[in-house]
Amino acid sequence: MDYTPISNDEKFKRLGLNISLYRKMKNMTQAELAEKVNISRTHMGNIEASNIVKPISLELAFDIADVLEIPVSLLFDMK
Repeated sequence: MDYTPISNDEKFKRLGLNISLYRKMKNMTQAELAEKVNISRTHMGNIEASNIVKPISLELAFDIADVLEIPVSLLFDMK
């Protein structure tokens, strides 16, 4: 198995992009997802923004995956 390390900043950016992708696939707005996981729309926007590094807790990642009805592992796919 080949693995090329990437920085944690890059991992958080990819995590945010994955959240954005799966949210859009569910036809949800940032505001709708934010409300369901009890954070502000601004916070959700910062998480998804590719130019901002916004670390999130595992608990929040689990909550987001539950709302999106996907395995949390999809959010952590760093390919």
